[in-house]
Amino acid sequence: MATKRTTTKPQKNPTPDPVEPAPCQPCGGTGNVAITVRVGRKRRPVGQQDGLCLNCLGSGTDPDA
Repeated sequence: MATKRTTTKPQKNPTPDPVEPAPCQPCGGTGNVAITVRVGRKRRPVGQQDGLCLNCLGSGTDPDA
């Protein structure tokens, strides 16, 4: 019994692998940064809360890349 031989041609223009965007430096790719919460007349700090990263606007990717 003869085996059937199959040939495959290599692609002429292979598609490049998708490049993952670089993470944002201030937020580390999360899209959130720590914002100090201040209260009172003397504006004393009492804690921190999550805030939107103004560099990447919450996307987590570096806008310069």
